[in-house]
Amino acid sequence: MSTASQPTYIIPSPAGPNWRTPLLVVVLLLLAASNIFLYVQLEHARADSRGEMAKLTQEINGSIAQMRLDSSAAVQRSSKRVEALQTQLAQSRRAAERAVGQAKVDAQRQVDSLQAKVTEEQAQQQQAIAAVKQTADTATTQIASVSTDVGTVKTTLDQTVSGLKSARGELDSHSSLIATNGKELQALRELGERNYAEFTITKEKTPTRVGDVMVQLKKADPKRNRFTIAITADDKVVEKRDRTLNEPIQFYTLKARQPDEIVVNSVSKDKIVGYLATPKVQNGRAGA
Repeated sequence: MSTASQPTYIIPSPAGPNWRTPLLVVVLLLLAASNIFLYVQLEHARADSRGEMAKLTQEINGSIAQMRLDSSAAVQRSSKRVEALQTQLAQSRRAAERAVGQAKVDAQRQVDSLQAKVTEEQAQQQQAIAAVKQTADTATTQIASVSTDVGTVKTTLDQTVSGLKSARGELDSHSSLIATNGKELQALRELGERNYAEFTITKEKTPTRVGDVMVQLKKADPKRNRFTIAITADDKVVEKRDRTLNEPIQFYTLKARQPDEIVVNSVSKDKIVGYLATPKVQNGRAGA
């Protein structure tokens, strides 16, 4: 007699911890912080451009005002000379009317000579007035041209900066803007936040000076775009192994609180090309 089969129960295993959600939140927070940092940098660049434009406009306006003052003074001097000649001419005419004979002939000659001088001086006065107007018109055109040029340069700079890639440094918590070519590097220079020194380093037995540090290429792998360098700063040597293109390689020196950065844009056989970025403020680190 067969016994009835017993029902089989499957006991569910406890669910593992949900680690994806916290990780996603952290990634979103990092992206938000990076965007805020880039926005602040762009605002600083815009503020600098506006300040330079205002300063340039003020200088040009000052030059125009000075030219107008100088030209006005010249016109005033010319007017005084015309008035003096006209007074002298009136006196000569009265003398000519009273004179007789040869004296009258001589007096009339003097009147004609003075009349010619008055006419010539009046013509020069009109030329001076016309020159003042032309100078003002030219300066106004130059201001409009400069404003257009500055606006074009500012727009180009904003577009270039907005297209730059950013990468988080290995030593500090800030994202760095990375230039991958000469145009982008010039945009970083115009932001004015750091000093930049370009370099081309070949594999040699002795290091190459870049700014205030020494850099030696130890290994270059063009196929994988990887390299190894040794950095000598403050009599200390630090080796950065197996690094990649456009990666900010950070290191501290005794001169600044912020780290220096080396970025390599090109790797070929036994050669690397890139730039060194150093802080503008050189006030030394605490405990240095």
